[in-house]
Formats: sequence, C-alpha cells, structure tokens
Amino acid sequence: MNDWPDVPPTKPSARWAVWAGLVFALVFPSIMGWLDYGVASPEPAAPQSPALIIYLFGKFVQFAALPIVFVMAATGRFPVPSKPSFRGVGLGLAFGVLVALGTIVLYYVFLRDTSVFQDSPAKIRAKLAEYGLNSPLGFIVFAIGVTVPHSLLEEYYWRWFVFGQLRQRLTMPAAVALSSAAFAAFHIFPLNAYLPGHFFSAVLPFAFCVGVGGAVWAWLYERTGTVYAPWLSHLLVDASLFVVGYDLFFVR
Repeated sequence: MNDWPDVPPTKPSARWAVWAGLVFALVFPSIMGWLDYGVASPEPAAPQSPALIIYLFGKFVQFAALPIVFVMAATGRFPVPSKPSFRGVGLGLAFGVLVALGTIVLYYVFLRDTSVFQDSPAKIRAKLAEYGLNSPLGFIVFAIGVTVPHSLLEEYYWRWFVFGQLRQRLTMPAAVALSSAAFAAFHIFPLNAYLPGHFFSAVLPFAFCVGVGGAVWAWLYERTGTVYAPWLSHLLVDASLFVVGYDLFFVR
C-alpha cells in the first residue's frame, strides 16, 4: 500500500509518452543542478542573483508541476497523500542514525584537516550569498529548510514518484538502480562545487554513497509503502551534513 494512488497500466499507444516523462523526471534534477552549480554560479556571487530564480523554478517543476501533471495525465486524479504512517520508522531511524554518526566521525576524525575541504568554506559562503543567506541566521534558515521540508519533498519525488513509477514497469532491482543512480547523479554538481579539485578522490565516492542511501530508502519505501520512514532517515542524514557545514561555515 502506497501513500498516493498507483498509476494504472498505460495503453500501448501512450507508453512512449510515459517513458519520455519518466526519463525526463530522472534527468531533470541533474539538468537543474548543472545550471545552478555549473552555469549560474558567478564569483563573486551577488545576493538575489539569477541562481535563486533558477533554483526556485527548478524546485517548483520538480516537486509540484512534474509529478502532479504526470499522475493527473495518467490517472485523471490529483495525487493526495495519506495520513502519516509509523510503518518502518524504526528501520528508517536506525539507518539514519548510523549514517549520520558515520558522516560526523568521517569528517571530524579523518577529513576535516585534509585538503578535501580546503576551499569548501568560501564556496559555501558564495553559494549562500547567491541566495541572500550569507549570515549565521541565513545558514540556520537554509539548514532547517533543507533538513525538514526539502528532505520530505525529495522522498516524495525520488521514492514515491520516480521509483514508484519505475517499479510498476520494471523489476525491483532495475527500479532501485535507475532511481538511485539518478538521485546520486544530481548530487555530483553541488559536491563538485563545494569540493573543487577532488572529483575522483571525494566527489564520486560521496556521490556513490548518496546512491547507496537512495537504494536503501527505495527498499524501505517498497517494504513499508510510505515515504515517512525513509523521510525520517533522510532527515537525520541531512542534519549530519549541516553539522559538518556549521563547522565549515562558522569555525574554519
């Protein structure tokens, strides 16, 4: 049982359109990541730069327009979430705590004083400046926004929508692999922006870890039929990343 109504089998004549929509859903976040972090990131950055407009537009399409239009076109129904469920919460919390603690230990014990994060503080400040958030309060606002509502929206998009639709048309391993690879691919762009010069030594390994996390959350969604368990896990992992970000932003 899933949080939102399943899309019923599609007529053969429209399957090409469904697959075109799913392929677009897989690559669209990476396109926006490339635009946000690779194209529209001038230095020095200025508050209210076009990057903020690009970011907000991309999030609107990703989290609102694309899933809603897809589901309504396929089913004629507006997707309405169910009530929160506690199914799988223990598994989600356990995985989230494990990864969060691992992230903090990895940073503070092994990576903090290496060259990997040498340029990260300046890059983080520049990106927050693009959004007009280059202050302690701005950092806190951004951290809360990403950790709580944004992680829920990502689970809604990547697990319910992308993985859920692939799962109806592919085997479980194929749906997990495709959705998690696309989830990891998007993260390459911010990782490369914040860790310049370490593409093979840090960016790709970290992106691989993101993909593994996405695979676990897809499995958890398949097992529980709800996004709330993977969301709580995702929330904890994002919170640990902002613990690292706090050190980079305020201490280093």
